[in-house]
Amino acid sequence: MTAPGNDAAARLELEPESVERGLATLVLTVVELLRQLMERQALRRVDGGELTAEQVEKLGITLMTLEDHMARLCDHFGLTLADLNLDLGPLGPLLGPSDPPRPGRSVHGGGVIGGC
Repeated sequence: MTAPGNDAAARLELEPESVERGLATLVLTVVELLRQLMERQALRRVDGGELTAEQVEKLGITLMTLEDHMARLCDHFGLTLADLNLDLGPLGPLLGPSDPPRPGRSVHGGGVIGGC
C-alpha cells in the first residue's frame, strides 16, 4: 500500500534543467513585467515634461542598459521575450509587445499591462 500522494510523486518527473528553466522563466517574466511598467511610467514623465534633458538622457541610458541585461539573461537561459509573455486566457497576454510604446502610439491594449 502506498501513502497518499505517492502516485503523483511517482508521475512527477523533475529534471534539474527543466526546474531551472522554469524558475528562470518565472523570475524573468516578473522582471520583464516590472521593466515594461517602469518604461511606460518613464515615458509618461517625459511626455508630461516633468524631467530635465539630463534626466531624460540618464533615464534612456538606464532603460537601454536594463533591456540589454534582460536580453543577455534570456539568451543565457535559452529564452525569448515571447517565452515570458504568459497567456492569461480571456485577459490576453501578460506583457505587451517587446517594443516599448513610442510617443503618439497608444499604451493601452496589446497586453494586460498595456502595449501597442
